[in-house]
Amino acid sequence: MTSKTETIDQYLNEIPEERKKPISAILKVLRNNLPKGFEEGILYGMIGFYVPKELYPPGYHASKEWSPLPFINLASQKNFIALYHSGIYAIPELHDWWVQEYPKHSKYKLDMGKSCVRFKKIDHIPLELIAELAQKITPEEWIKVYEDNLKR
Repeated sequence: MTSKTETIDQYLNEIPEERKKPISAILKVLRNNLPKGFEEGILYGMIGFYVPKELYPPGYHASKEWSPLPFINLASQKNFIALYHSGIYAIPELHDWWVQEYPKHSKYKLDMGKSCVRFKKIDHIPLELIAELAQKITPEEWIKVYEDNLKR
């Protein structure tokens, strides 16, 4: 679900009641574990954590207008909660680590796209694993990975 809201509080108020608690729990984990320097807000109609303009003035290359460099997005979709993590997409070692660790934290099969992890069992979201994932990349490291991938 992409939203036209402008704040995270507005986003949380408009999602279905049964999604509020798990999304808030993931949001708390991200806030408590992401390295300093990322900012949060609504990005692409979802909750987003991104590299602010002060740290990366060029912004995201694919936007028509200036946009901050996205890193993590969190969304309530129709049939699942989605965690979009750009590092999982861009860093093969991080992707492999996530795929290997996931079964240690969840009895449910990993449902994943390129950067999207889908949580259909919203009462069984591996918050400790998400916390560990959130700690792995600083904004400066993400900028370097992003620029290295752009050059290819």
